[in-house]
Amino acid sequence: MSENTKDQQAILEKLGIEQLNPMQLEAHEVMAKSSEVVLLSPTGTGKTLAFLLPIIEELDPSLKEIQALILVPSRELAIQIEQVAREMGSGYKINAVYGGRAGYKDRNDLKHPPAILIGTPGRIADHIERENISMEFIKMLVLDEFDKSLETGFEVEMRAIIEDIPSIEKKVLTSATQNVRIPAFVGLEEPVYLRYPAETKSQLTLKTVVADEVDELGTLALILGHIGAGRGIVFCNLKDTVQTVSIFLNRKRISHTCFYGGMDQLDREHALIKFRNGTHRIMVATDLAARGIDVPELDFIIHFEIPYEQASFIHRNGRTARMNSEGTAYLIKNKHKRLPHFAQDAIIESLVDTGKPVPSEWATLYVLGGRKDKISKGDIAGLFFKQGGLEKGELGMIELKRDCAYVGVPKSKTRQLIRTLNNSRLKKKKVRISLLE
Repeated sequence: MSENTKDQQAILEKLGIEQLNPMQLEAHEVMAKSSEVVLLSPTGTGKTLAFLLPIIEELDPSLKEIQALILVPSRELAIQIEQVAREMGSGYKINAVYGGRAGYKDRNDLKHPPAILIGTPGRIADHIERENISMEFIKMLVLDEFDKSLETGFEVEMRAIIEDIPSIEKKVLTSATQNVRIPAFVGLEEPVYLRYPAETKSQLTLKTVVADEVDELGTLALILGHIGAGRGIVFCNLKDTVQTVSIFLNRKRISHTCFYGGMDQLDREHALIKFRNGTHRIMVATDLAARGIDVPELDFIIHFEIPYEQASFIHRNGRTARMNSEGTAYLIKNKHKRLPHFAQDAIIESLVDTGKPVPSEWATLYVLGGRKDKISKGDIAGLFFKQGGLEKGELGMIELKRDCAYVGVPKSKTRQLIRTLNNSRLKKKKVRISLLE
């Protein structure tokens, strides 16, 4: 057994994964041999781990410079990849930089160059211009969800970044879309394509609910009440529509969170955290949430507005019925409008009013103390079990950040936990604990 195999096994154990899936196994094998790889696989199939494992195996531990650059279309994807890479416990320094993050935090991280740098094209290009990063030792380049970066308008920055890297030995491009155009500036000559189309036997059920001409919001409430306690995303085409839907749901006292471009970075991060841990079961979002963000398996998605393009329809639907699970996509159709050709297979569904969706029983507590204080998830779990008196099954998801943590707890116990645990000591730090509103 090689050192790499042992390292890989240790990483998988740390991540709680028994074995790689077929796509990850083939990607690992091909990336070890090929200098140009294009990986096309649906959202939720594990592309991040598929490219991180081979990259980590090729890093030089004696070189204290940036050796691998991963470009991503959104700050959420940058944060997600950084988190996965750190949880792998490779021992290498890994950092993410992106728009909306304070510049001084980037500069502090980049004073000692990471082995792997993850970032959005705009922020990476800015650091190159300011000479905050050296491109001299970068041998590996990953363009993750590269077509989304192009759609978002990052072509100029991506072109400039690639031109600034003097010697790339390995290029990896990934996308959730099968039929993508690779721009000439990427400089691929003989790439190896790994195509993993969506399962033909999809567990997705498409349903159309017909709304009258003035009550699409009422139809949305009807669907949410019918679903009851599931977790899902309500997709809108525009952020203005997200805000309109949110105002309506607030008026109906239906708990939810929102996610769209233009939100403050911290608000977007908090929205995802509360959605992941079940504090909110409903997220109202633009297509920004259709791919490239880390959210759990969903029971449903709702097209409050049907997207303009088939690709967006597929990416939205790909958020549910993943990896052999079942899921439902609901389409709200005005009775006077025709469905686009890509949505005409949906079953017409008649629903009766069953009231409001079941409210979540979870809340999120904010812990002021994190990795920089040498605090681990185990330390936090111990505090909530031993001093907080939580029973097994009452402690939800713990998300640990550099200077803070977020903990899912029963809503009914939030006041007691804050009263008992606020100003407790974890390691050498006195931690403040409060409710994340």
